[in-house]
Formats: sequence, structure tokens, C-alpha cells
Amino acid sequence: MYRALLLALTAAATWPVIPPAVVHPWAPPATPYGPGHRGVDLAAPPGTPVRAAAAGRVTFAGQVAGQGVLTITLPGRASPPLRTTYEPVRALVTEGTEVAVGQVVATTADTPSHCADGCLHWGLLRGDVYVNPLLLLHRAAPSRLLPVAGVAEPG
Repeated sequence: MYRALLLALTAAATWPVIPPAVVHPWAPPATPYGPGHRGVDLAAPPGTPVRAAAAGRVTFAGQVAGQGVLTITLPGRASPPLRTTYEPVRALVTEGTEVAVGQVVATTADTPSHCADGCLHWGLLRGDVYVNPLLLLHRAAPSRLLPVAGVAEPG
């Protein structure tokens, strides 16, 4: 699945908050409803600007269980499409808005957090399956052939 996901990622991506500091890593659950951490938490005190990690269209900007949530659906070859999620936030964009990579789309909300100094929960979904959002940032570089010294050419 991860290989197909990486092949579907063709656009540039960036960290949603600057400077980036992961305070809680990705920890996928063993079962769909099991315990785990379905994203990464990035250090971000209330009021921190939140940038779109990748270009796309805002498909949700509203409240879920009392928390502000923003979802951006990414264009590309992935089927179902990839979606990035950000919470808790105060959205600065509305549903249907096209956003560019790095565009400020929200600020972190001043709500109780499981992080002592506040944080942004950044998620990535493919359909209903959560995947590690750091995959957006760690695409493999294209392969290059290098000259080989000291090896006889086939004859």
C-alpha cells in the first residue's frame, strides 16, 4: 500500500507548521477501532499559523466533537483520493477553496490539548484508512545511474 501511495504523490509538500517539531509520532492501530495515534502531533501553541501541507481543495472546515477541523483533498492519481486533516484549528478558508502548498489555511485553536504547550494534530487519509502524513514529505528521489570505475565492460 505504501508503494502505491508514494507513486500517487506527485506534487510538492511542506510541513504544516514552522518550525516543525514532532511531539507525538505516528502509531497506527492494529485494528480499525484499536488504540493508536492516527497522525502526528506537531508542537504549535495556540494562534500558530497552519499551512496546507500540499495543494488541494478544502472539503471540510467545521467542528467535530467540539474541535475545529480542516480537511484538504489532494489532486492526483490516488483512488480513493488522499486527504490531509488538521485539528484543533480555526479555519481561515471555506469549503470549496483551492489552496496552494504552504498557504496559511488556519491557526491552531485555543482549546484544551493533550499536549502541554499545544499542538497541531496532522493526519493523512486514503479513503477511510489513516496513513503516516510524514510520507508526504519523504518521497524518494529519482534514481540515477552513476559510472562504475574499475569494472570491465561486458564483451
